Amino acid sequence: MTSGPGFSTRAIHAGQEPDTLTGAVTVPIYQTSTYKQDGVGGLRGGYEYSRSANPTRTALETALAALEGGGRGLAFASGLAAEDTLFRTVCRPGDHVILPDDAYGGTFRLVARVLANWGIEYTPVPLTEPAAVRAALRPRTKIVWCETPTNPLLGIADIATLAGVAHGGGALLVVDNTFASPYLQQPLSLGADVVVHSTTKYLGGHSDVVGGALICADAALGRELAFHQNSMGAVAGPFDAWLVLRGIKTLGVRMDRHCANAARVVSFLSDHPAVSRVLYPGLASHPGHQIAARQMRGFGGMVSFRLAGGEEAALKVCELASLFTLGESLGGVESLIEHPARMTHASVAGSALEVPGDLVRLSVGIEDVEDILADLAQALA
Repeated sequence: MTSGPGFSTRAIHAGQEPDTLTGAVTVPIYQTSTYKQDGVGGLRGGYEYSRSANPTRTALETALAALEGGGRGLAFASGLAAEDTLFRTVCRPGDHVILPDDAYGGTFRLVARVLANWGIEYTPVPLTEPAAVRAALRPRTKIVWCETPTNPLLGIADIATLAGVAHGGGALLVVDNTFASPYLQQPLSLGADVVVHSTTKYLGGHSDVVGGALICADAALGRELAFHQNSMGAVAGPFDAWLVLRGIKTLGVRMDRHCANAARVVSFLSDHPAVSRVLYPGLASHPGHQIAARQMRGFGGMVSFRLAGGEEAALKVCELASLFTLGESLGGVESLIEHPARMTHASVAGSALEVPGDLVRLSVGIEDVEDILADLAQALA
């Protein structure tokens, strides 16, 4: 963990000092495209054009680096924009990447249907098996892509072990930390090279913004990523950056509530006769439980479960839920329910990454937990 001020102190103050002109305690929204220069080449604070840099975005990027314990943070228009910039910065045609065999559908689509046409090769591998990852390494493997917990099966990978495997093969370890958030898990401290976030999710926390982020430990890689961020242009706008900053301030207290509510939901589902299996790293029966307990502060607000009645039963539960909103995305204050096979992970249907049809994924919100449990009870009845 990062030394110095505590997590929530950094979340509220890193990059967010009171405005020097007015004393405003909240970072202003610098809704501008360009900046007055003091003579040709005379930039004020390094700002010339808001694709290259914007003070609101700078505040967010500073905060992100502080929360993940990284040397450089970069904010993007979406999580996939961040991923695309990273892949195209690190990889060249003919290079190879290793993906989880249960990767997020959007990441798989980007690699398999976009970057593959650019000449990037990929291999899906169970990241819970370091020997399989080591065997999949090639001379031109540039990235081992890790999600932990994974989406939607909530698999757990050992970040420190994977870092050793990746570095032994000359590759970077990139960790998508969206599900855990930097409050629950800090991959850079465990040996990862780059952390990826969809800031749409827990960092924003209110289902009102789309964004992404990269945080890296190495300053040279950070400069290279910043060059490509500017060159490719998929940057976070100032209002979006401000919304994520606002969300970050309460990340710690929200995550504590998400975790507490999820634990109650897991207990309820584990005893329900309509449920055949609950997937949650906080369960002692989860194969990655010990690793999760070691590398995470808590087990998160995401819960997946399988229905004894199969896919039709899963669809029915999604239909009958009322407090749980049927919708994609996750990490907001409100509870969401979805059917991954037909929604977020439809893009992997028919592939090695296809998810079970009887699976339901919950993003457990911060409502009163008794209301959450009552809604699940009536949906499962």
